[in-house]
Amino acid sequence: MNRKEITVFEDLLGSNKKIANELRHYLRAKGIFTINLMSSPGSGKTSLIEKLIDHLWPQHPLAVIEGDIETDLDAARIRAKGVPAWQITTGGACHLEAKMIARIIREIPEKTEFLFIENVGNLVCPASYDLGENLRFVLLSIPEGEDKPLKYPKAFLTAQGLIITKIDLLGPISFDLDKVKEEARKINPTLVIFTTSSRTGEGIKEFATYLIQQRQRFQENNA
Repeated sequence: MNRKEITVFEDLLGSNKKIANELRHYLRAKGIFTINLMSSPGSGKTSLIEKLIDHLWPQHPLAVIEGDIETDLDAARIRAKGVPAWQITTGGACHLEAKMIARIIREIPEKTEFLFIENVGNLVCPASYDLGENLRFVLLSIPEGEDKPLKYPKAFLTAQGLIITKIDLLGPISFDLDKVKEEARKINPTLVIFTTSSRTGEGIKEFATYLIQQRQRFQENNA
């Protein structure tokens, strides 16, 4: 029985990988640089995107795909800032899949430079599903504590970067920042790490600048 379940799961992932590669090819051809954001619920993914919009939009046109089990509250927040956004409600599934993105992708406006995909709040399932992104970032907020890299290593292993959010709460909440960075880099030594606060704006400009630079390299490599 276990063998059959593993086979089915591998087939599902294989199908996802195929669609993800097709998405990646399509997005590359359109010059759209895609960022997949993963985290636990409440870590500040939507707030981070809102603050990035302030630094990127409209000079760098962007679009956002929001993933949630229910409601379109996050997409509504993004649209309120004048940015095109689509809500995917999974109806219970704990992650987005490439086929879900594929249903929307041709609606993304021409000349879009950045596509942000806010995954369903979960540090387990999303780590296994490629969405055709260029970069994957895992978010970890100060209130969540220091143990997330050890508890959910795959999320950190499959990401290119770590964004530590709500850094303004460092001090009132006991949190060993150096320890978290050390533990995360034990799992993935190549992680690029940013510390941010959507409340104070700390680190947001630096992260936006990094994304612009990464897209420029992406464009140069595909010229």
